Amino acid sequence: QVQLVESGGGLVQPGGSLRLSCAASGNIFRLNSMGWYRQAPGKKRELVAAITTGGTTNYADSVKGRFTISRDNAKNTVYLQMNSLKPEDTAVYYCAAARSGDSTSKSSYDYWGQGTQVTVSS
Repeated sequence: QVQLVESGGGLVQPGGSLRLSCAASGNIFRLNSMGWYRQAPGKKRELVAAITTGGTTNYADSVKGRFTISRDNAKNTVYLQMNSLKPEDTAVYYCAAARSGDSTSKSSYDYWGQGTQVTVSS
């Protein structure tokens, strides 16, 4: 059984930064892909960023140039560095892991974390 635990969310001022972490149990980095999704109030879940075992990354257009996804295989941890945060970034952020398939497709992901709240407000 695989568990994903997110941390690092909280309240931040517009223009500020947060770094989210996703700690995975076991040797999860033998999985193909890790991703971050978010769901804002009244909105559907959307892909924020994804990274493959080979290091290929994908980002939503809305976060390109502001967010960076990375992984530390030795620590079984995926990170999302979020800079220049905007109020519209407010959402619950979820970590996800996929054994195979397209890293940008929600249906590829087999495991999900519990989510961490990010609120961008003055």
